[in-house]
Amino acid sequence: MASRSVALLTPRSSTAFVARLLNTSPPADSAAPAQTTKSTETTTAASAPPPVEKEQKKDHARTFYRSEMVTIPALPSEKIPKPTGELPFGKYYSDHMIDVDWTLEGGWGKPKLHKLQPLQLHPGSKVLHYAIELFEGMKAYRGIDNKIRMFRPDMNMARMNRTAQRSALPTFDSDELINMIADQIRLDLEWVPSSATSSLYIRPTLIGTDKTLGVGNPHDAKLFVVTCPVGSYFTSGFQPVSLLADSQFVRAFPGGVGAFKMGCNYAPTIGVAQSAQAKGCQQVVWLSGDNEELTEVGTMNIFVFWKNEEGDLELATPPLDKGIILPGVTRDSLLHLGKEYGEFKVSERSFTMEDIRLALKEGRLLQMFGAGTACVVSPVGQIVYHNRKADKYETWNIPTMEAKPNLMQRFYENITDIQYGRVDRPEWCFEVKQ
Repeated sequence: MASRSVALLTPRSSTAFVARLLNTSPPADSAAPAQTTKSTETTTAASAPPPVEKEQKKDHARTFYRSEMVTIPALPSEKIPKPTGELPFGKYYSDHMIDVDWTLEGGWGKPKLHKLQPLQLHPGSKVLHYAIELFEGMKAYRGIDNKIRMFRPDMNMARMNRTAQRSALPTFDSDELINMIADQIRLDLEWVPSSATSSLYIRPTLIGTDKTLGVGNPHDAKLFVVTCPVGSYFTSGFQPVSLLADSQFVRAFPGGVGAFKMGCNYAPTIGVAQSAQAKGCQQVVWLSGDNEELTEVGTMNIFVFWKNEEGDLELATPPLDKGIILPGVTRDSLLHLGKEYGEFKVSERSFTMEDIRLALKEGRLLQMFGAGTACVVSPVGQIVYHNRKADKYETWNIPTMEAKPNLMQRFYENITDIQYGRVDRPEWCFEVKQ
């Protein structure tokens, strides 16, 4: 990509520039603070009533501000060619990115929305040595009404801030970043797929950047956001996966950081995934403790739908209280929907490999599936279990695809109906006004 030297625009002039680019009217005062809600986009200064009092003083030690964001659109020659075929996950990036710097002394700087470009990092940056890094994963969907919606972004931002606190990285105002991302999407509208099975994946990331090799809290940090058009997780319908269950591999432990979305939680799983593939499995079901509690599947939360020991129909997923489960947005959404159905018991409780074995033996296990942003739900068809007491591998077949009622399919349809605007649920959607 060709590089160029560009003088930074002021917030007012850059806003006017983008307004001309998008054929819209610029805000009357680009420095005015944005008003935000959880399910609708910011009211700009152009449409907002005039302030009664003088502008509230900004607290850059606490957060950055969308009203200060400097926007420099990519030149036509700098724009990225659009893909013409399939959209594999994370391969293609849209034209623009957000970045904003933070320092311990000065707090948050002014955000910038500009062409996608490489980061410049000193080789001594803490993120490169001690994995002081976190990220989020969320999506924007082009609905059947052509409206663009982000699905429950407030939950992603709340989790990002919790992870930042655990990482000794700076926190920020969630609504400010949500509205900045809406501006980013608006600038890259043509990158939001029109397909009813595709979406724009959004990856906010926060890293420690100070160039000191001592282990300690970062004095400098950078937050950036990139987006990728992605296709359907299931290219030919639901395909059940096979899981390796082996208690010698541990993803998280009490007192650790398994409940936080840090990059350091993912790197150690890659080699284990390769071991699973060598056994003919696509994913790993992560076990915890001597009693082999199921915790997560791959990078997803795990659910079972069964008749429990008391004979009641039940949807169950492991609880969050031990700090070893990532509190997934899809996980929370399925729990809400399950309770709204009112047709079965919904539980957050632990279950072990022995519980699964017994349920299979007695014909009580109906479905097992993963749940996450990438796929909504992913069916489990088989577990390859390393029985360490007998020192042998056992293959357990899970009747997920044959089970009636098909709760997993119902969840998938209900969630995607909301995401693509076929069903209205405004409290779960943030509309990006065009």
